[in-house]
Amino acid sequence: MTQVTLKDKTYHAIMKHMVENGQAPHYTLIAAELGLSPQEGRKALHSLFSTTGFAGWLFPKTDSIVSFAPFNNLPTHYRLTIDGQQKWFGQ
Repeated sequence: MTQVTLKDKTYHAIMKHMVENGQAPHYTLIAAELGLSPQEGRKALHSLFSTTGFAGWLFPKTDSIVSFAPFNNLPTHYRLTIDGQQKWFGQ
């Protein structure tokens, strides 16, 4: 049986927020979603980005998500439309 890790839960919380809102969540929202303190949420965010191989990154020297594959938190020329809604940008 596969164990669900904090990294798995963090990834899921970010992806869920991106899909629902078209924006990346702040680490305090991630913490609230996972039942963690804000500082634990920040650590979980940085742990996910520093130890996995997916295509995503934080803005340098910040806690802000810039990109989380396949989404980009900053506007790009790659607009994504799902069910007639365009609230996402692609990498």
